[in-house]
Amino acid sequence: MFLFAVTAIEKLQSLKPDVWMKIGIVVGSFILAILLWRRIMKMNKIVAGVVVFVVVTVVFFSWVYNRNEPRFLTPLVNKIAPFFPSAGAYDAKQKTTPKP
Repeated sequence: MFLFAVTAIEKLQSLKPDVWMKIGIVVGSFILAILLWRRIMKMNKIVAGVVVFVVVTVVFFSWVYNRNEPRFLTPLVNKIAPFFPSAGAYDAKQKTTPKP
């Protein structure tokens, strides 16, 4: 059993510093999200609902515009995306030559 612990520690030590930085950012973001959620839930429920609605709306429209949504939401975004502007459509329009 001690042999397995040594190899796991060796694997952790061989990770690059940028991986440790990313892990730290994820852990810090998770802790910050929990603290913000607790603070929001202490507010008036209507204000908390508005804050959550605005955050979810901004993130969702960012996904639709940039098309970087999670894979499981791709079918939903595929149906909604034609109704909203997207970054790819804007770039394609800019590359076309103007008509005289």
